[in-house]
Formats: sequence, structure tokens, C-alpha cells
Amino acid sequence: MALVAFGSTLVSGADASDVHQLKTDTFDEFIKTNEIVLAEFFAPWCGHCKALAPEYEEAATTLKEKNIKLAKVDCTEEAELCQTYGVEGYPTLKIFRGADNVVAYKGPRKAAAITSYMIKQSLPAVSTVTKSNLEEFKKADKVVLVAYFKADDKASNETFAKVADKLRDSYPFGASSDAELAEAEGITVPSIVLYKDFDEGKAVYTEKFDDAAIEKFAKTASVPLIGEVGPETYSDYMSAGIPLAYIFAETAAERTELANELKSIAEAHRGVINFATIDAKAFGAHAANLNLPTDKFPSFAIQETIKNQKFPFDIEAKITKKAIKTFVDNFVAGKIEPSIKSEPIPEKQEGVTVIVAKNYNDIVLDDTKDVLVEFYAPWCGHCKSLAPKYDDLAAQYAASQFKDKVVIAKVDATANDVPDEIQGFPTIKLFAAGKKDAPVTYSGPRTVEDLISFIKENGKYGAEPIPAEEDDDVAESSATSASSSTKTEAAKEQKSKHDEL
Repeated sequence: MALVAFGSTLVSGADASDVHQLKTDTFDEFIKTNEIVLAEFFAPWCGHCKALAPEYEEAATTLKEKNIKLAKVDCTEEAELCQTYGVEGYPTLKIFRGADNVVAYKGPRKAAAITSYMIKQSLPAVSTVTKSNLEEFKKADKVVLVAYFKADDKASNETFAKVADKLRDSYPFGASSDAELAEAEGITVPSIVLYKDFDEGKAVYTEKFDDAAIEKFAKTASVPLIGEVGPETYSDYMSAGIPLAYIFAETAAERTELANELKSIAEAHRGVINFATIDAKAFGAHAANLNLPTDKFPSFAIQETIKNQKFPFDIEAKITKKAIKTFVDNFVAGKIEPSIKSEPIPEKQEGVTVIVAKNYNDIVLDDTKDVLVEFYAPWCGHCKSLAPKYDDLAAQYAASQFKDKVVIAKVDATANDVPDEIQGFPTIKLFAAGKKDAPVTYSGPRTVEDLISFIKENGKYGAEPIPAEEDDDVAESSATSASSSTKTEAAKEQKSKHDEL
């Protein structure tokens, strides 16, 4: 479950804004005359847009010096323009390099992160580094990578460029063929130096130039030995591909003390486990997601991020270097069983199949069936709105010729541990027969008809429920009625779905 983001209020004073408000008649010319533009498509009533506004404004002011423009479009006034660029929710952010080169913004929505992300986007995949600009390039971001190789080393150059193109959203990349510069930096060519403004200041890669190995080096060396989990770093830790060890504490002094205490353990397992402190006052509720109490700190837990398994350290035991070393060593050796939070398995199933942690694999991973799973939270308003439609969907499949091939299921992701890291509610995924390792996430309108189309198009059986006892005339009548009903549902859905991102 994702950490809760911070909210703010909308910045006023349009005249003083460094964010350019665009309309249909000014949009094309603005995009054409600026090399790179980040555009926000928003609605004035959208709460997430209001929270983004001051962060977006601050980033616009910072980026103005680098000639990177930030713009915004009010979709309640410029509906056709927003539709042209496929805007389905608010806020939607897109990066424009001319009208024909448009990509989604994938970074966090905080000022510093927006600034960092757009600076990386404005640079070429690999910048040329020289004696005169090296020090400036080192300061382009918290982490930068510079390759040093001979001018005629075509293979190393191409491999590095390939990695840079893949990871350009994450780091600025530079390259130099200046032998004197490499010598001044204490580097033997070919090598890669990852410069960073934390820990030891830099890390050096001297192995064979292999793209997978370089990528692993970058992802490992760019993470602080013991970092801090927060809204801006959480997604990076979740996508790192290795377990994350959380150190919960309520004060900065206590977090620093524990980080120093456990530093040697983090060093010994670098690249295998990420270690990070977390502010228990601000994010103590996240402890529940790791099967720890939310009112007793300090505490420690390891999350296996790929399988979303939780390994909480004994809450009654004192956090010491010796105790945590033993715990972490046993985790790495596979000697600790994951903690599983689960509701009781239902005695019988009716309507929508109820999944809990203890029966998750039996139902979801049944390779003979297409299984649609709604991950929900009891307090989620959108989940409550979906419930009657989801019940209808389950009833239609239960009464159809696909009753033994399609399962419509739901799981309370706040009360049960599930393998998937759920970022928001409701999340709907289809685990198709024969493709259980590649579930497809649903992102369309939450109507019965659209969900049926999704199952039909992505499931193994192409299942579209037509009750077996109906004749063709009745089926045709039912389909017409359902279509009419669904259009009404879709109209209602359209108004609410824009504020869910």
C-alpha cells in the first residue's frame, strides 16, 4: 500500500505565476516554440490538482532559469483539447517535445522531484563531459553517472548509451574520452563513476561493460546506505527489485541513532537488502502494512517487495546490532517464515467469491480459470459505488455457460496480505488462465459492460456471459437492455472517475 501523499492549497495570483495557462488557440504555438514543455491537464474542482498546484508552481519557477516551461490546461474549459491528448483523469501530466513527441510524466508530484525529472528529460541521453563542465555536471542531480573510455572504444560507448537511454528518467548520464580528465579523477578506462551527494560521494564500476551489470550497479550504488522512506522515495524503493528493511522511530535523533547502530549490517547486505528509516509520527500507520503495531516504536521489519511478503521483527525485543544482524542473516538464508495476515476462509461462497490470504493462491492461481480480482478497502467510497455492479457481474457469469471457467472475486487488501503491492482502491486485475504470472490491470470505466469486455478480450476463454437457458431472441433483448443501462452507468461514472488518480 502506498504512503499517503501530502496535500496543499491552490496558489493564487495568476499574474505572478511562472506556470503558463494555455487555451486551445494558444496551445499549439506554445508547444511549437518551446523545446520541452511539461503540461498539466486539470480541473478546478479536482482535489489532487489543488494539492499539486503549489508544488508545480515552485518547480516552474526553478526550471524557468533552465528554459524548461511548465504549462497547464483547464479541461473544464478546453474539453476538446484535453480529449485530443487522451486525458482520462485529473491531473494528467505530459511532456511535449513538439506536437508529435508526447510522453507521460512518470515522476513524483513534489517540486524537487518535478524539477529533477524535467532536468533529466531536457538533457540528451548521454551528455558530453569535459574538464570545464564536469563539476557542474556532477551537481545536475543527487546522482549522476559518467563513463570514461577511449575515443575509439565503440563497444563501451554503445553499451553505455543503451543503458542511458533506458534509465534516463532516473539519472543524468555523461561520457568523456579525455584521458587526462580520467587520470585527474583517479580512473582507469574504461570505467563508470556514479557521483552522489550522500554517503561516500561516489562509486566506481570497473567490470566488463555489460548493460545488465551496469544497470544493477547504478540501481545499487544510487541508493543511500540507510535512506529515508517518504512520499518521494517510496515508489523507488518498491521498484528497486530487492527487499526493504524499515527502521521505524518517532524522532529524528532516534532514527539517526538506530541508523548508526545498524550501519554495518546495511553495508554487509548492500545490493541484497535496502535499509531505510521511516518517521513513525508521520507514517506510523504504514507499520500495519508490515504486520507491526501502529502504536509501539521503535520497530523493525523487512518487506520482500516483489512478493509483498512481510517479516516483522519481534516487537517485544530490543533493537540492537546483534539482534538485527541475526534476524537479517536468517532472512537472507531463508530461515524466517513470512508473517501472513488473513481473515478466516469463508465457510461457503455466494455471489462474488471472497478471497482471503489463506485461500488466495488456491483461487487466484487456479490455472484452469480466468479470475477477476477486486482489491478493495472497506472505507473506500469508489469501492462501495462499484459493489452493486460487481455483484451483477458475478451473477451474470454464474448464470452463464462460463460459470466454471470465470471467477469474479474480491479481497479486502487492508485485512489480508496479498502478493501484489496495491497502490490505490479499488484495483482490479485479471489473472487469466495460462498467464497467472502476468495479470492485466483494469483501467477503464467501472461499468458491467466494460468489465465484461475486459474479461472477454484479456481472458483465455473470450468469455461473454449469455445465460445458457436463454434463446437468441431473449439474449438479443437482454443485450439491448444492458447496453442502454450501461450507457447510463457510464455517464454517472464519467463524472466521478476523473478525481481518482
